[in-house]
Amino acid sequence: MPVSPRIAIYPGTFDPVTNGHVDLIQRAAPLFNQVVVGIADNPIKNPTFTLEERLELAQKALAGVDNVRVVGYRNLLADFAREIGAGVILRGLRAVSDFEYEFQLASMNRHLIAEVETLFLTPAEQWSFISSSLVREVARFGGDVSGFVHPAVSAALKQKFC
Repeated sequence: MPVSPRIAIYPGTFDPVTNGHVDLIQRAAPLFNQVVVGIADNPIKNPTFTLEERLELAQKALAGVDNVRVVGYRNLLADFAREIGAGVILRGLRAVSDFEYEFQLASMNRHLIAEVETLFLTPAEQWSFISSSLVREVARFGGDVSGFVHPAVSAALKQKFC
């Protein structure tokens, strides 16, 4: 499928999807005809939630955004981007410390799929310190994560860890 600069993919494991992710997706949505939230099935990361659970939670968290589609994938991001015709890969930067890793990913993707650009967005300041791993850790020890995730995600975390 030919790539389109009007289709963006926002890839990640989203284990779980956070309000920071949602913020980034909501702000990216008006910039593109379609934003595909690509949820990677990456067993190396040993996710807390199955791919199916992560898809369901992301769909609930993003229910009000019209031009967003949530899709799971099990292959290389470059191949998945080609499959859906994405011309842009969206990546989030929370802090300067994220930049080096994200720069490496962008450079590798440029070699693998030169026709696709990487676009970096930053979340709103109130979400800049939130990560999925931090949310999982707080939830694992019984902390309240309801201010950082959609209510369905909060409930799923409580169910997983209680």
